[in-house]
Amino acid sequence: MNNLLFLLMAPAQDGQGAGGGSMTLLLIIGMLLIIYFFMIRPQQKKQRQIEEYRSKLAKGDKVVTIGGLHGKITDVQEKVFVIEIADGVRITIEKAAVAIDENAAKNAEK
Repeated sequence: MNNLLFLLMAPAQDGQGAGGGSMTLLLIIGMLLIIYFFMIRPQQKKQRQIEEYRSKLAKGDKVVTIGGLHGKITDVQEKVFVIEIADGVRITIEKAAVAIDENAAKNAEK
């Protein structure tokens, strides 16, 4: 019984297992390529699109923050926007806090 178990667990000695290492390597490389093209690359494209949208925002544009505040840009600085959310009520937000909507995403592509 022990000999049978040993034979089942022992690797092939006649050279049949020699190509297994290269097939495993090809499989890993293939999986990494699939992850890159279906997950990483689209995310990078979307991030560039969002950054382009935020860089094109100017005084007078209406925006929505990621927190859900709606307002109009009254001042654009290097890293922040000043937006007016009500008459006479202005807040300063980071540019990264501006959300992008689907219509803006389509317009940014054009």
